[in-house]
Amino acid sequence: MNQPSSTQKLAFKSVTYTGLGAGPRLIVTGAVHGNETCGTRAITRVMAEIDSGALEIAAGTVTFVPITNPLAYQKSERAGDRNLNRNLFPNEEPADFEDHIANWLCPLLARHEVLLDLHSTRAKTKAFALVGPLNNTGEIEPFEHAERERAVARRLGVDRFVLGWLATYAKGVARRADEGVRTGAARQPNADPRYGVGTTEYMRSQGGYAITLECGQHDDPASPEVAYRAIRNTLAFLGITPGAAPTEVSKYEALRLHEVVDRIHADDRFSREWSSFDPLKKGELIGTRKDGTPVTAPGNGWIVFPDKTALPGNEWFYLAEPVERI
Repeated sequence: MNQPSSTQKLAFKSVTYTGLGAGPRLIVTGAVHGNETCGTRAITRVMAEIDSGALEIAAGTVTFVPITNPLAYQKSERAGDRNLNRNLFPNEEPADFEDHIANWLCPLLARHEVLLDLHSTRAKTKAFALVGPLNNTGEIEPFEHAERERAVARRLGVDRFVLGWLATYAKGVARRADEGVRTGAARQPNADPRYGVGTTEYMRSQGGYAITLECGQHDDPASPEVAYRAIRNTLAFLGITPGAAPTEVSKYEALRLHEVVDRIHADDRFSREWSSFDPLKKGELIGTRKDGTPVTAPGNGWIVFPDKTALPGNEWFYLAEPVERI
């Protein structure tokens, strides 16, 4: 496609450092969403330490992508033309700027073994990591590196972990598809299971493993510190940088997403201002539909990723339940 003039000067940038010894291939990404800059700041800080000689890359390879979506970053918004962290696949006929990013980013991800993807949240909440499924041979997200992925996650420096993203998203996809058949409505992008695939899911599909780290609120000065610590811990744990391995977190909170609830109408309203990980009690009022129907919690648990700006037909919020361990 012909890009608007505002994108003509944008370029994709990655920086790779390779040590003398054999080791894993790590990639660290920041600003997949343009208003989430803690990863960019932390990556820039670590690269400065490497370039100055203060931090040694002893083995393996690390690639840094400080600004994954330069258009969204230029706009200081979540997306350029669309959300890069959905429907992330190479496209022979790119229709938007994020398709062009995907055509560059996906092969780059596939050349690595481990991904650390750094994000932040709109609402104030403590940092947490999203990890993938247990090892399985299913159709949704077959996987064989759960132990490795969780070993890295437990050394990032956070004590809250969330599981079940893609499986829960797929439940929403199936429901939307059934609704489309019932009503005869045109098929929407988010009624395709592929639409739930972002950076970490694509990495796993290519034989690697990956963690999304939500480092805190966008403007919280602590968020770049969380991102920086996670990068340094990951480099040390994988043996890419020398020195003692970081300590594994001994006590943590683990949650599993199990249901996604869509916003049906623009006049659907939350009962109050919700933030991720606000606790829910069975029967508690979460919101009200346009027609007055109450939306209540089916059981005790937590609300995750509430989005009061969600468009009709899209994810309004997720429900989570506790699990014993990641």
